Amino acid sequence: MNAQSQFALRKFVAPEFVFGVGARFLAGQYARNFGARKVLIVTDPGVTAVGWTADIMQSLDAYNVPYTVYDKVSPNPRAHEVMLGAELYRREKCNVIVAVGGGSPIDCAKGIGIVCSNNQDILTFEGIDQVDLPMPPLICVPTTGGTAADVSQFAIILNQDEKVKFAIISKAVIPDAALVDPETLTTMDPYLTACTGIDALAHGIEAFVSNAHSPFTDMHALEAIRLISANIEASVVNPTDLALREKIMQGSLEAGLAFSNASLGAVHAMAHSLGGYLDLPHGECNAMLLPHVFAYNHAVSVDRYRLVGEAMGLDMRGMVINTQKQVVFAEFERLRRAVKISNTLGDVGVHRTDIPTLADKAIKDACMITNPRQPTQRDIEVVYEEAL
Repeated sequence: MNAQSQFALRKFVAPEFVFGVGARFLAGQYARNFGARKVLIVTDPGVTAVGWTADIMQSLDAYNVPYTVYDKVSPNPRAHEVMLGAELYRREKCNVIVAVGGGSPIDCAKGIGIVCSNNQDILTFEGIDQVDLPMPPLICVPTTGGTAADVSQFAIILNQDEKVKFAIISKAVIPDAALVDPETLTTMDPYLTACTGIDALAHGIEAFVSNAHSPFTDMHALEAIRLISANIEASVVNPTDLALREKIMQGSLEAGLAFSNASLGAVHAMAHSLGGYLDLPHGECNAMLLPHVFAYNHAVSVDRYRLVGEAMGLDMRGMVINTQKQVVFAEFERLRRAVKISNTLGDVGVHRTDIPTLADKAIKDACMITNPRQPTQRDIEVVYEEAL
């Protein structure tokens, strides 16, 4: 970014959030403050099994707020799951939504809110600023340290018919409140910890090099990169260490504040295409693609990627540009393998013949708009090929 553009008009949006151990128990108070007649709790079976949904029910009970539960949410939330949830919301005459879980329940809850306010199929809202009417009040209790859907203006939904994940980007999908409780991370298994942590790291990196970055997003992006890269390996090994979980949860939150306002780039655009095509974990997709997108982008963002490397703890003083590139690429690869995300695209079932289809969908993704280097479809195909 040149000096003159530093003075351009900037906008920064974020929900109210409460951060700290025990924040989840404020759900009942917030629901009452929002005038809840009846709450739709959106969650998934895994979150319910480890007890976090029960804590939200307990909090709502304490404030005499009635609720019904919708837990038919897949790891990559489907469009039809959104529509079923909206049907339940209307049938039960709810007027507030509480999402409990990772990005999947939260994105599904956003979709339900969009549909209920705008009375259209969720598939009609793909893209930027396509939501006319605001959602009902939405309270989010995140239970993974990566997606930051609880503070973002993004919702990612799987269109199973087209085998692609699509982005809805709008101020209308920013939650009203996020109750960010690091204790909820202590039940995550090592692989989920790794996948969501790498997702958060990619959020920070892509926001920092985005062509829509600003001084306000940069500070959150760099702090997210520092916190996550320094603590993710230990967090995978020590899942119940609350001090580590607090750092990862803060990193996820800061990355969310950054990317919600600076948007993302080719890593996420390509991951959405890949994850939708093969129904893969989003964080794993990001981890496989991040080093190769970095290599493609590096020439147009040399200084920014040097700062990314420094935030990850690399000492690159005196290095020529090509050596800097090699060192940062190697660190991305080392980190993902250290947290046991070692697959290549070929390992997860991608064939060379799939790549034109994947690239065609990726280049149309809204996240590609803010990638620092604007690719052709063939450029995207080459990046996928390098990740095979």
